[in-house]
Amino acid sequence: MIDHRTGTRQEWLAARLELLAEEKELTRRGDEVARRRRELPWVRVDEQYTFDTDDGRATLAELFAGRSQLLVYHFMFGPDYEAGCPSCSAIADGFDGSVVHLANHDVTLCAVSQAPLAKLQAYRQRMGWSFPWASSYGGTFNHDFHVTHTRQEWESGAVDYNFRSMDVRPSPSGEEPPMLNQIASSVGVDWPTYRQQGPGMSAFVLDDGVVYHTYSTYERGVDALWGMYQWLDRAPLGRNESGFWWRRHDEYDQR
Repeated sequence: MIDHRTGTRQEWLAARLELLAEEKELTRRGDEVARRRRELPWVRVDEQYTFDTDDGRATLAELFAGRSQLLVYHFMFGPDYEAGCPSCSAIADGFDGSVVHLANHDVTLCAVSQAPLAKLQAYRQRMGWSFPWASSYGGTFNHDFHVTHTRQEWESGAVDYNFRSMDVRPSPSGEEPPMLNQIASSVGVDWPTYRQQGPGMSAFVLDDGVVYHTYSTYERGVDALWGMYQWLDRAPLGRNESGFWWRRHDEYDQR
């Protein structure tokens, strides 16, 4: 039985109106943060990045697909992975249907991963997705935008991720928490190999033939893009997490 306060409809309405005032303030604050996000200075991208796509080799400018804005989801799928990250997969379930709407608003949404294109295509087919997915295999795009690091970099204890230096070296005993090993094994690798990839998203604009980097976010910065969390935050028990509970959508028991 759930231990939670109960009350009358009148008591609920009074509490709800108090919360509504806070929600409105949060919305206004979110609007202000979004405005400041758009005001960040644009940084010219001079590196000639190339990718493997369904239509062949493409430059970063060509990923825009004729539009002026490009949103890249840095999907965790390393060269050694046998499947995509389950967390990124849950996020992709949410944005797959948004691609067509964004495309008709001058925005291309594309996933980019370090795994070879054939792996990405096979996994996308398995998941039933249709969003464009490019491979940066063999290039420096993932490293330059801080979502891929070598094992040696992680073991050095000073990795640049999420705008700070991080130290997430393996424990001296070599034993990682079961949840970490469970997540890593879900893509067919060990934890140190899994952790060479990190989640994130980056935004770019194409202006007069020049590509500019406008924004990036990492770690919990992608929470807002994880559609199911927005629903769980409004469910009676919230996220109610006690470990690695989510799965790829074709791995749940039928209910």
